[in-house]
Amino acid sequence: MDIVGFLKSQFICHLLICYIFIVSGLIINFIQLFTLILWPINKQLFRRINCRLAYCISSQMVMLLEWWSGTDCTLYTDPESYHKYGKENAIVILNHNFEIDFLCGWNFCERFGVLGSSKVLAKKELSYMPIIGWMWYFLEIVFCKRKWEEDRKTVVQKLCSLRDYPENFWFLIHCEGTRFTEQKHQISMKVAEAKGLPKLKYHLLPRTKGFAVTVQCLRNVVSAVYDSTLNFRNNENPTLLGVLNGKKYHADLYARRIPLEDVPKDEQECSTWLHKLYQEKDAFQEQYYRTGTYPAVPTVPPRRPWTLLNWLFWALLLLYPLFKLLINMINSGSSLTLASFAFVIII
Repeated sequence: MDIVGFLKSQFICHLLICYIFIVSGLIINFIQLFTLILWPINKQLFRRINCRLAYCISSQMVMLLEWWSGTDCTLYTDPESYHKYGKENAIVILNHNFEIDFLCGWNFCERFGVLGSSKVLAKKELSYMPIIGWMWYFLEIVFCKRKWEEDRKTVVQKLCSLRDYPENFWFLIHCEGTRFTEQKHQISMKVAEAKGLPKLKYHLLPRTKGFAVTVQCLRNVVSAVYDSTLNFRNNENPTLLGVLNGKKYHADLYARRIPLEDVPKDEQECSTWLHKLYQEKDAFQEQYYRTGTYPAVPTVPPRRPWTLLNWLFWALLLLYPLFKLLINMINSGSSLTLASFAFVIII
């Protein structure tokens, strides 16, 4: 085994990576808390600062994908659309088949410089989760309870508040609402049959109300919908643990840009449009399984150094006091102190 592979396999590396992420994340959350005093004074400054602070957290996870595991992400898209990515606001529709598809979505955002300002439609429970959930709160992420009667007013209010956002942002949305499994697919197709909707082979039925409201609220602010379909070569089934272990995956992402003016304004027509879009996504998925490629030009967007530099900054800042503390404990010779320290680290 080579030296890099040996180091990656060590449990201590996992501990250090988690330590850096957790401690730096809590420090950033603490700083974000103090930025609240800026909201009544200068809301746009508050937003710009929190975009940079959020980047310090989310880029650490992207670093693991890009630099630690070395996962390849090939983008298939129209060359004319490629030059617009990162230069406009957009709604990004993602499929939800893999454990790390959100991470590949973040990687897509990072390559085009919008990772810090990217938005999602997320479950309300996530807002209580330290580090990422709290980071999202300060990013004005749209949280919902998945009960549309209760959610609609809140979602509309949150989306409309983004109309004057000072940074280019991508609003990432999983219209299927949950990750694809065979059991969920069977249930979803029974619903499609009962409602007279077209059946899908590789996707769940999209939940159209959230998408329609998103389009309505962000119209004239968002320029396009990016329909994105993610797959992995050689039937790979990527996991977060695999990324943490340094396992390399090979992702293929198909993205097509659809001008927002092509999306109907009427809610019912928008719903019909989205169902048709998912039929097309099914066809793209079928082609990928058959040929291993998409109907577009493959390209690999250049990897930027900022995710790695950000992680190295936090590593240097946080590992020195940790090692100094450990050395002092060893020098103290107290078995109880060492045992307590080891117990806390393992927890």
